[in-house]
Amino acid sequence: MLLPKKCFITKGVGVHREKLTSFELALRDAGIAQYNLVRVSSIYPPYCKMVPKEVGLKYLSPGSIVHVVLAESATNEPNRLIASSVGLAIPKNPAHHGYLAEHHSYGETAKKADDYCEDLAAEMLATILYGGGKVDSKIKYDNKKSEWRMASDVVKTMAITQSAEGDKNGRWTTVIAACVFIM
Repeated sequence: MLLPKKCFITKGVGVHREKLTSFELALRDAGIAQYNLVRVSSIYPPYCKMVPKEVGLKYLSPGSIVHVVLAESATNEPNRLIASSVGLAIPKNPAHHGYLAEHHSYGETAKKADDYCEDLAAEMLATILYGGGKVDSKIKYDNKKSEWRMASDVVKTMAITQSAEGDKNGRWTTVIAACVFIM
């Protein structure tokens, strides 16, 4: 069983005439190009500690197989606005698992994509905690405390978003956002 003990979030953007190379450049900008990335689904592990990117990178070696929740958007349309976000919803009780959500959009500002993805992660966590179905009455956002309440649980939410306008000359522009797990 693999259970990550730490994680960090990162983002990047790349521009190149080739789509694959623009993706590679976005990974480089995010600091994660030198790893073999394995995309995983969206559960934030119990007892997983969020660390700054600079700290997390010290635990990884080039060529390592690294599990990641990754959002990606790309365009070769000049001036087209793109965004990629990863949202997190983490219960205050570290023994409970949380949730991550990915969002890929066109025409959305970074702020709008960030807010949407953060809310999406909270909503997805609520559906897990309450067995699916309508959960609106069971979740509440407190603007003063900037926290979600799900019944008796307090949930911390955040998101990381990278946005960009498509290259004016029609080269591929790729944006990524990621949560990188450290075993």
